[in-house]
Amino acid sequence: MTHLQGREILLGVSGGIACYKGVEVLRGLKRAGAGVSVVMTAHATEFVQPLTFQTLSNRPVGTRQFDLDQESRIGHIRLAEQAELALVAPCTANVVAKLRAGLADDLLSTVLLATTAPIYLALAMNDNMLANPAMEENLEVLRQRGVHIIPPETGFLAEGREAPGRLADPDRIVAAVARHFADSAPGGTLTGRKVLVTAGPTVERIDPVRFITNRSSGRMGYAVAEACRDAGADVLLVSGPTALPKPTGIALSQVTSTEEMRAAVLEHQPAQDALVFAAAVSDYRVRNPAEHKIKRAGRPNLTLELEANPDIAAQAGERKRPGQVLVVFAAESQNLLENAEKKLRSKNADLVVANDITEPGSGFESPNNRVTLLRRGADGAAAPPPESLPLMEKSRVALRIAAVVAELLALAG
Repeated sequence: MTHLQGREILLGVSGGIACYKGVEVLRGLKRAGAGVSVVMTAHATEFVQPLTFQTLSNRPVGTRQFDLDQESRIGHIRLAEQAELALVAPCTANVVAKLRAGLADDLLSTVLLATTAPIYLALAMNDNMLANPAMEENLEVLRQRGVHIIPPETGFLAEGREAPGRLADPDRIVAAVARHFADSAPGGTLTGRKVLVTAGPTVERIDPVRFITNRSSGRMGYAVAEACRDAGADVLLVSGPTALPKPTGIALSQVTSTEEMRAAVLEHQPAQDALVFAAAVSDYRVRNPAEHKIKRAGRPNLTLELEANPDIAAQAGERKRPGQVLVVFAAESQNLLENAEKKLRSKNADLVVANDITEPGSGFESPNNRVTLLRRGADGAAAPPPESLPLMEKSRVALRIAAVVAELLALAG
């Protein structure tokens, strides 16, 4: 279950060119399982039609303060009271000024004044407006009142130049909302923690054209990195080559070979609170990769001599400091639990995420996974029984892994 599953979010959309990104914010909230009620200002409807938000939210969109149907049920109060969090994305300078002054002259400003839910403002405006002393003062007053500000990014503005003021990436906005609920979840926060996650395959060179690799897409590792980020962690993702987009709000170290991944992991390990090894690392590499392309002519057979790659997880396990949590993955085709338990011990790990790679619809190249979590017993105590999760999306598996990492760190003090 995601931190947004079943949550009630009020999404306010105010008038600006970034309104089209509000649609992506809505989609992100819905994908994460939230129920979303949308309120649009009159100017916002000039950029995007309410029907778009209504179709995606599966709910009526509020646009008028005195809508006869809505107000017969005191609509603005109902919207204010049912919201667990109010998010305005995009939020214009005008909305900021209204909220600071306590004005209630349209449906959105009325709902924001009436709600007791936390308020998040994702700013989007001209750079000069953003830097205006009146705007800076308004934002400071709102911060003192407990309003959360999602600052804009620097990027290409509608004015045709690069400057601060562009609405934050929709994924970053959704992540900020998810983090709010993660921080309030008992034992579910990683706020203030540093987590390193490995992901994807590693690639071992045969010659300048050919290489050895595996079928890993990197989806599981990227999902774990995003789940840890959403739980408040400062995440470093060490990734082999994948076709996945760079996740927002996460430091990315791109590597190719197993040796490059090992060097990156061991360099950063001392500063980490937890390490999650989700990468599918090549166990072997070519002993003597060719400097030039190997020609087929005159070669009816080709023999490659392979040598073992370093065991990154085992080396990290040897260097693990007290209180540091280590998570490894075990992709097995037989004797799943037996092999996973061996890996738990041999890697000095605290948690093993085991999955059967022969199961249809699970594992490599699939958006879904079925895993079993095996933990080490604390302070010599018997280990908890294995926790078998049903087949589910990798993003949901990742949320459970992040929650267990938070629990293990809390136990480690």
